[in-house]
Amino acid sequence: MNLHEYQGKELLNSFGVRVQRGIVATSTEQAVSAAKKLQEDTGTNWWVIKAQVHAGGRGKAGGVKIASSIAEVHERASEMLGTNLITKQTDQKGLPVNQVYVESGTSIQSEYYLSLLVDRTKESWTYIASIEGGVDIEAVAEESPEKIINYTIDPLKGLELYSLKQMADRMGFTDDVHSQFVSITKRMFEIAKDKDANLIEVNPLILDDHNQLIALDAKISIESNALFRQEEL
Repeated sequence: MNLHEYQGKELLNSFGVRVQRGIVATSTEQAVSAAKKLQEDTGTNWWVIKAQVHAGGRGKAGGVKIASSIAEVHERASEMLGTNLITKQTDQKGLPVNQVYVESGTSIQSEYYLSLLVDRTKESWTYIASIEGGVDIEAVAEESPEKIINYTIDPLKGLELYSLKQMADRMGFTDDVHSQFVSITKRMFEIAKDKDANLIEVNPLILDDHNQLIALDAKISIESNALFRQEEL
């Protein structure tokens, strides 16, 4: 079972992973109200409108748009809602956009890739990280495999803090950002265990101008055979 971005971010945030403030909307009126609420709460004067569909490649397909005024929020939301979004991961009909996520804008220093998935071949969880974020990770793996960092959890040893710190080192993180990365990876594993997630992907994980790591996108899949344990989800 796949979660929408806004649902995945709610889950990440509930486990202490930092995300941008955002509000889901099913109409242009709700999108405008959401933008005004975010402006009131955060002081933001620009927003990102994101189509909520279960497919990657939204940005290139017009499913992620920036708005620098309330009027633009209305315009961007109206362009998406009620349409079908066609991306490289959909068929020719695309997927219906019934909801948009209105998110406050943020500065970006750097973009990274981070995921935790059930690796069937290794019969355990594997972390995948890269200094190349916000792009197709498969393309990075093919063109620049040296930029891909892997850590498979040994089922007999469990999650090892030392290995997470090694990942942070290889990502080039230092000081507080290093600690933030280790904390995020630990909390992703807590979510995977507690919520029966077989995939948690953050692409991109960004570093903002205040040196804070933020999950700017979230793709989470819950194991269907374990849904009897996850009634709330």
